[in-house]
Amino acid sequence: MANLLINQALLLNNLYRYLRCMDTQVRTILPSDNIEIAAIIRNTLAEFGANRPGTVYFDASTDILSEVFQTSGSIYYVGLSQKTIIGGAGIFPSEGLPEDTCELVKMYLLPEARGKGIGKMLIEKCIGFAKDAGYKKIYLETMPELKKAMHVYEKCGFTYLPGPIGNTGHFGCDVWMIREL
Repeated sequence: MANLLINQALLLNNLYRYLRCMDTQVRTILPSDNIEIAAIIRNTLAEFGANRPGTVYFDASTDILSEVFQTSGSIYYVGLSQKTIIGGAGIFPSEGLPEDTCELVKMYLLPEARGKGIGKMLIEKCIGFAKDAGYKKIYLETMPELKKAMHVYEKCGFTYLPGPIGNTGHFGCDVWMIREL
């Protein structure tokens, strides 16, 4: 009986997550999104005590993402719930990466959007873009303070690297991961 109740609870939880994702729309970033996305990124880093030099917290490009993601081979998606921006994630051909490798960048969600499958949905959208753009690998950099995000990355097929690749300029990140496409 206990196993049946546990299975039913898991099924309901998965159904809730699915329905929550159904309420979420994903679109590419607009210039009018810049302020909100920058706030989500910086507030999340501050929330986890990761607002330090060498991170996107101090990166001036964080304030103009719609312009940054005009670069060929890049895209930035925003997630919306009831027309409110709840987070975003992007793909970028960061400097120094091999030609067949892009970077998953600026993946951040509002607290109320976490744990509902929305991060995974954004990552899957980014993976789809990367494949369509001809990339063979996706690299990312993160920090130990963002443990829950690291768990999502693992679930999406990312594995750990012993050190950084490329030249992102984010020396404050000391966790590196990669995913084959």
